[in-house]
Amino acid sequence: MTKTERLYCIRKIIAAGMVGSQEDLRRELAREGCKVTQATLSRDLKDLGVSWVPGPDGGRYALTAPGAVPPLRTLLGASVTDIGANETLVLIRTLPGAAGTVAEYIDSQRLPEVLGTVAGDNTVLVIPSSIRRLAAMQRSLRDKLLSK
Repeated sequence: MTKTERLYCIRKIIAAGMVGSQEDLRRELAREGCKVTQATLSRDLKDLGVSWVPGPDGGRYALTAPGAVPPLRTLLGASVTDIGANETLVLIRTLPGAAGTVAEYIDSQRLPEVLGTVAGDNTVLVIPSSIRRLAAMQRSLRDKLLSK
């Protein structure tokens, strides 16, 4: 099987279902008649721009364009569980291990109402650039992170 054929099989398998690990993907490829090493599979996943997306069932591989940032819902899935605020700060609760991804996404958006974020394992502290922008920032984050 050529590399082009192998990459096509990988795309087809990932697009068709929930592949949560490289070992699962290797088994599916073997069923298609393609034996591949873990190192080759890792390079192929990178070449295809495949991302591992956290979710409520642990996570899965998803196809994205190389170098592109996938849409927020694709990237984060159902990892944001709640957004709350007091008079000065916003706190976002996530599934375990997902806070860093959420914080990185928020930071990458360079929202004028966000001064910065601090991430733990399952919480993100969002610091507004101004207290006057807190309510607008909270609404914006709810729309982006919790809307279905």
